[in-house]
Amino acid sequence: MSDAHTRAAILACAESWLDTPYRHQSSVKGVGTDCLGLIRGIWRELYGTEPETPPAYTPDWAEMSGEETLHDAAKRWLTPVTAPQAGDVLLFRMAPNAPCKHLAICSAPDQILHAYWGKSVLRSSFAPYWRRRHVASFAFPALS
Repeated sequence: MSDAHTRAAILACAESWLDTPYRHQSSVKGVGTDCLGLIRGIWRELYGTEPETPPAYTPDWAEMSGEETLHDAAKRWLTPVTAPQAGDVLLFRMAPNAPCKHLAICSAPDQILHAYWGKSVLRSSFAPYWRRRHVASFAFPALS
């Protein structure tokens, strides 16, 4: 589980992605990224090679199959936490009974950083809209 040093490094890294334009299936700081690309980019910068390559995915992210592809991958590489802190990954379900398909970094108790469709990586309020959709939280591994 992440320690204070790791959480601070993750948050600083995530903030360095602010204003990166939204681009589906991309993960290049300053050029384009989606929400998964942001998490992948943080991983590469802090840990090195990504632990797995995500399959190609459409914007509906497994809605037809109902598979929890994103949630399952988070459980493989991150540690579940019950009370998210700055630097933790938040996972969202955009509709009841739909698979999880959005990720953000908790940046403060009331703020998130995420790649927002049609915009960029930005800081948002962790408002009721997002709180209702939040289904899981994960910590990155501790940095050595």
